[in-house]
Amino acid sequence: MTQAPRYLQIKQFLLERIRSGNYPVHHQIPPEEQLAQQFDVSRMTANKAIRDLVHEGYLVRQPGLGTFVTDLKAESSLLEIRNIAEEVRQRGHHYRNDMLRCESIEADDEVALRLGVRLGTRVFHTILIHRENEIPIQLENRYVNPRWVPNYLKTDFSRYTPNEVLVAACPISDLEHVVEAVLVDTQTADWLEIPVSAPCLSMVRRTWSGEHLISYARLIHPGDRYKLRSQARSA
Repeated sequence: MTQAPRYLQIKQFLLERIRSGNYPVHHQIPPEEQLAQQFDVSRMTANKAIRDLVHEGYLVRQPGLGTFVTDLKAESSLLEIRNIAEEVRQRGHHYRNDMLRCESIEADDEVALRLGVRLGTRVFHTILIHRENEIPIQLENRYVNPRWVPNYLKTDFSRYTPNEVLVAACPISDLEHVVEAVLVDTQTADWLEIPVSAPCLSMVRRTWSGEHLISYARLIHPGDRYKLRSQARSA
């Protein structure tokens, strides 16, 4: 069996300690010189392993201080709606999604109430898994009023997220967020690739464009992969 390149051995060594919690968030990793000596390689080889992990978001360099473990959780604001694909790419990571449902259905009691339509009204429904570096970070279960976004189901969701489609069709003027901690069912856990016992964050989001209620979505995030942020400034 061919032995992995030495820099990959160092990279795997660091990753194992980060993922196991031996190197928690804000922990300073050993300096390049120490890693080079430990693995009997050049500083350049050790540096490449560290640079890879910095690029992937696991580590951050602080000039004059050293290299530290970062909080790898994706972050989203509660006060605005941002495109999740853009958020991921701004972190220098790869974005992809899996489309699980793309259909027209009759609104049940909950959907009718949340979306402000009559029971049995035809609405658009999509379920997607959003991935960051191939890791699921959000399950999006969304219902859209066809009256305001008639071409929603015709979208190529491998190129555009639901957020992009809605904003392009109906500029968002108001939003509502309700957040709670939840445990998920087996199907959701399978989709998110987490144990059923893993804590998650559930965000119910409704969006308006002017007087029109456009969309109702339930967004599920694995608790160890996502965080929500709110910031307000005093006058």
